[in-house]
Amino acid sequence: MTAELLVIAVLPALLALAAGWDLASYTIPNWLPAALVAAFVAFLVAAGMTPGMAGWHLLAGTLGLALGFTLFALGYIGGGDAKLFAAVALWLGFDLDLMSYMLIASVLGGALTLALLALRKLPLPAALTGQSWLVRLHDERAGIPYGAALAAGAFLILPQTEVFRLAAGV
Repeated sequence: MTAELLVIAVLPALLALAAGWDLASYTIPNWLPAALVAAFVAFLVAAGMTPGMAGWHLLAGTLGLALGFTLFALGYIGGGDAKLFAAVALWLGFDLDLMSYMLIASVLGGALTLALLALRKLPLPAALTGQSWLVRLHDERAGIPYGAALAAGAFLILPQTEVFRLAAGV
């Protein structure tokens, strides 16, 4: 029951918070990826994950952090995005779930980028100019809140993942 709650409620809630925070402020506070890691530790205990399985998940998270910070150092993503990616990779483990996630999140990130670039060419409706986060999101000099794409990718793949099957006892 605890494993199910962590996968179907806690994980999605934290991902939604990260996406919303990134859209509103172009930041993802450090406590959100840390909470995702803490929730995963609780999940591996509740789901009875073997040490070998837990090791593969830890490897995925570690490699996700290395890849994320490489992309951050190159200026492609923000530091919060790098940490969020690593936390999601920890949940997914080092198998096809992670590869599918990376592909889906990349496609969603590209779609988000193209949509924002197109919308930024249009004037912001006057009714929305009072919302500072929308003004910032509409600014042509602003970046792309990639955390939203990372969270959306995780939402899309979650029902087909190993952790979802473990939580369901399948």
